[in-house]
Amino acid sequence: MSAFPTLHSNVDTEHTAKPVVLDLQSLKKSYGSLVVLDDLNLSVQQGEVFGFLGRNGAGKSTAIRMIMGITRADAGSISIFGQSLHSDLIATRQRIGYVAQDQNMYPWMSPKVISKFVKGFYPRWDEARFKQLMNDFALPPKRKIGTFSGGMKAKLALTLALATRPELLILDEPTAGMDPVARREFLDLVRDQTTGDGTTTFFSTHLIDEIEAIADRIGIVEAGRTMYEGKLDPLRNGIGTWSISMNDYAATSLPGEFARHSVRVLSEGERRGRYVMTLQFDQEVLASHEITLNAGWRHDAMTLEDVFIAIVSQDQ
Repeated sequence: MSAFPTLHSNVDTEHTAKPVVLDLQSLKKSYGSLVVLDDLNLSVQQGEVFGFLGRNGAGKSTAIRMIMGITRADAGSISIFGQSLHSDLIATRQRIGYVAQDQNMYPWMSPKVISKFVKGFYPRWDEARFKQLMNDFALPPKRKIGTFSGGMKAKLALTLALATRPELLILDEPTAGMDPVARREFLDLVRDQTTGDGTTTFFSTHLIDEIEAIADRIGIVEAGRTMYEGKLDPLRNGIGTWSISMNDYAATSLPGEFARHSVRVLSEGERRGRYVMTLQFDQEVLASHEITLNAGWRHDAMTLEDVFIAIVSQDQ
C-alpha cells in the first residue's frame, strides 16, 4: 500500500449544515490474512443521494453487510440516525429500505403475497403507496415472481423497500444484469421517488454512468480504503492529464506552471509515443483556466471514468 492520502473535496457550508444519517469511522475487517476493509471512513448527510463507488472486490458489499448488521467489523464504528448501529438493531433496520444485488425472493410468491409477508416487519408500511408503485412500475400483482425478468424483480424490490417509508434507502448494485434501457429507467425511478420523499439514499455501484446520473456526492473505495469523498465537480476539476512527445520529454519536468505549485503525480508513463502524466492538484491552480504550458505539453481530456481509474490505480 502506498501512503497516498485520501482525496477530499472542499467542504461547503450548506453540506455541513445537514444532519448526518450514516457515519462510518475507521472500519476494519479481515478474513484470516485477507484484508477486506482497511480504515474505511464515510459520512452521508440527510436527503442526499450518496454514490458508493468502487470496482468489484473493493469492499463495498462487506461495508453494506456491516451497515445492515449482518456482519460485524473487527474495529471501527457505525452510527445511523445519530446512534450506534447495535444500540437497537431491530428498530434501526425498520427505518431502512434495502435493495440487494441478488433478488432472492420465493419464486412461487406473487407481489401481493410477498407484500403481506414483508409488511409484518415494518410498522411504517404504506399499503396505498405499495399499490401505487406497483401500478407506476407496471408490475402484475398476482403473477408469480419466478416468471419475472431481472429488471422486474429489481423494481419489485424497490417497491417493497419504498413502501416501508424508509428514512435511509440502501441500494447494493441493484442494476446488475440489467440492459442499458432498464438500468436508466430504474435510476430515474430511484431519483424521482427519493427526491419526492426526501429519503437519504446510499447507492453502491461500480458503474460510473450510474453515479453521474443520480449522485449528489460520492465516496470512492479501493482495497477497503476511502480514496475520495465529496462532490463530483471538485473531483473532475482537481485531477487532469497532460502529455508530451517522448522526444521532448525531460525526466524532471512538469507541464508548465504546475512546477511552481503543490501537485501529486497519480500516474506517469509512456503511451503511444507520448509521455503521459496524471496530476492531482489544488483547484485554485486552475481558477483562471489559463495555465501556461511548457512547449510541447498538451492537456488531454479526461472522462469521469479516467479520473476514477487514476484514483483506484494509485497503489499500483
